Amino acid sequence: MEEGKRQRQVASALQEEMNDIFRRLSLNMIDGGMVSISTIKVTPDLLEARIYLSLFQVKDDKAVMKTIESRAWEIKKELANRVKHQLRRIPVLHFYLDDTLDYVFKMEEVFKKLNEQKPPSTETE
Repeated sequence: MEEGKRQRQVASALQEEMNDIFRRLSLNMIDGGMVSISTIKVTPDLLEARIYLSLFQVKDDKAVMKTIESRAWEIKKELANRVKHQLRRIPVLHFYLDDTLDYVFKMEEVFKKLNEQKPPSTETE
């Protein structure tokens, strides 16, 4: 199902505020790595926000996700203070690990190995 205009507007506003909140609460640098919000998807009723986090050079993904989950109430409180005049209800926040970067790196490795194994082509003109 296609995302509606209001969903996109709310998601964009949430992402802008969440990026600032993560910086303020020092959640963008955890465990020697970087945490960034890759996308936010909002349900059609605007009551749930799925926040996809991208982790870069983090030693333990699960520990970082647990840290963020444990501070979810603090994040939501800060978010509520910022968007209370824009939204009637503050959405429930769900955090997910966005592993698309890992997938991209794996695919690049596969292509690199395939190119190394490919015999050199002999072109005749």
